[in-house]
Amino acid sequence: MPDPAIVPISPTLPTLPAPPAHLLCVVAARPNLMKMAPILAALARQAPTLRVTLLHTGQHYDPAMSGQVFADLGMRAPDIALGVGSGNHAQQTAEIMRRFDAVLGELQPAPGAVLVVGDVNSTLACALVAAKRGTPVIHVEAGLRSGDRRMPEEINRVLTDQLSDLLLTSEEGARANLLREGIAPERIHFTGNVMIDSLRQQLPRATPPAATLRTHGHACPGAYGLLTLHRPSNVDDGAQLAALLQALGQLSSQLPLLFPVHPRTRASLRQAGLESLLARHAITCLPPLGYLEMLGLMQAARLVLTDSGGIQEESTALGVPCLTLRDNTERPVTVAEGTNTIAGTDPATIVALARAILDTGGKRGRIPPLWDGHAAERIAAAIVPWLAARRALP
Repeated sequence: MPDPAIVPISPTLPTLPAPPAHLLCVVAARPNLMKMAPILAALARQAPTLRVTLLHTGQHYDPAMSGQVFADLGMRAPDIALGVGSGNHAQQTAEIMRRFDAVLGELQPAPGAVLVVGDVNSTLACALVAAKRGTPVIHVEAGLRSGDRRMPEEINRVLTDQLSDLLLTSEEGARANLLREGIAPERIHFTGNVMIDSLRQQLPRATPPAATLRTHGHACPGAYGLLTLHRPSNVDDGAQLAALLQALGQLSSQLPLLFPVHPRTRASLRQAGLESLLARHAITCLPPLGYLEMLGLMQAARLVLTDSGGIQEESTALGVPCLTLRDNTERPVTVAEGTNTIAGTDPATIVALARAILDTGGKRGRIPPLWDGHAAERIAAAIVPWLAARRALP
């Protein structure tokens, strides 16, 4: 007769509930925040038990370039800050990898995936560390290509996509780029442009241009163009920067220009002795602005002149004519369907194209497919079951 004090052991152990899935999300630069904020909100709505850790590498460390944007977007502070700071491409990428590797090795529970956005050095560095550790990588804004391997961002885009397990695209042409590079079609999902989610959500809160100018001690012109320059190819060479500014100064006699100056550009202006050149023209220099200030200036501009990829997208969404001061773009849909025109960097061409826009009103374009303010919902709807399926694997 069995001893009643002894409980027989079941031949099968009870199934214990799996710990909640864990997703590590990486941001690094100002445009990353505009993409990540709606994704975090959508994940919280669709998968409230999903553990999401937000890591900021510190690649953009100036408060105006990053910290203010957190506040403007109502975004929670990062859980982890690497504080990497500046450096050349090799130094910065290596330091991000070193610090991120230590964090990824210590996080418990280990993340089921690392989510990266865009094409900055941090995007590639964190994707490379995750892939070498066997942690799946999710890339938001995959498949964008300029075809110009001289651009560091193009190298970052191509390599990040090769390392990624789930690739979420913002425009239809990105899929063809990825398939051509050997990415399996089942790994690609067209989810739309999540940066436009932030734009649509925050547009009612955009700061009026007069208020922005008043804050910085300037009167707001009745009509103006908005200028941004920060690409190394445009600002690191003093002669190239001087030629661009001469052309823009010529244009400013017809249309005053507002110029929020990127820290990199500010340093180049000083080094090349070009600050006095700006003072001779109707170009109002401003410090780096918050997201809501930039949104207000862009919405009311007659024309945008930029070398920024994100601003090409935002001006298309706002229906504002845009001249891209580069020889190519990784966002061709903004040219084919939107308001963007590739102007290149020849001064005479830039002035001629800008004056044609002022005379005719410029391209109005149309909003590309799935730039509808709901991309984050589609991104979350792709990620959540994908994570669940991976956790179910033996």
